[in-house]
Amino acid sequence: MIVKKVIEMDSYRKTGIIVGVLFIIATVASILGKVSLGSILDAPNYLISISAHGNQVILAALFFLIAAIAAVTISFMLFPILRRYVESLALGYVVLRIFENVFYVVGTLGLLLMLTVSQGYVAGAVDASYYQVLGILLLALKDWAGLIGTLFFAGLGSMTLNYVLYKSKLVPRWLSLWGFIGAALIVLLGLFGILGFGMGLNSPFALIAIPIAVQEMVFAVWLIFKGFNPSVIASKFPKGE
Repeated sequence: MIVKKVIEMDSYRKTGIIVGVLFIIATVASILGKVSLGSILDAPNYLISISAHGNQVILAALFFLIAAIAAVTISFMLFPILRRYVESLALGYVVLRIFENVFYVVGTLGLLLMLTVSQGYVAGAVDASYYQVLGILLLALKDWAGLIGTLFFAGLGSMTLNYVLYKSKLVPRWLSLWGFIGAALIVLLGLFGILGFGMGLNSPFALIAIPIAVQEMVFAVWLIFKGFNPSVIASKFPKGE
């Protein structure tokens, strides 16, 4: 039926706009989180630094949680569309984004726990070495959660998304190919960190994250102003509807 087709096409258009906005929210929130955190964790005695900048740490954690919520929501918003083309990979994309953001949240909780530990360290209620050990463990947790979650799983998820987009032609193939290559580089960056060649985004290899960062913003703007390819979407409707 023509009316049903028009309604569903309009739904796809709205989904594209929402997903585009969510991509921007996730990116901006993540950047604001890093800006809020600044170089607090890089200080020689970072436990004292964290305690002295508690409000900044809490603000950074809030931004990181917003980014995680926006990112995982994207996968659920896209699933009904992607499943029409490759259902197994559409589901895989959702699962990968869930894994990504579980690690992201774990890293954020590690940051908040470091704030609690730093306050105890400054108060001097217990032997300082006790807090120093806890601080080292929580800092390692945050770093590893970032490597495994926000780089490795994020990269695999983005590769999956862009592969389905490339196969389906829902967006121009140059855009999805760009995203696939950029996501592969993110996976490589994560592997570099896991193997000890610097710690992910803080390493000299961080520049290879630029292609996917730019592509995601171009993709977001494309979805907001252009949306998914209407002819590709229409082809999934049975003839006569």
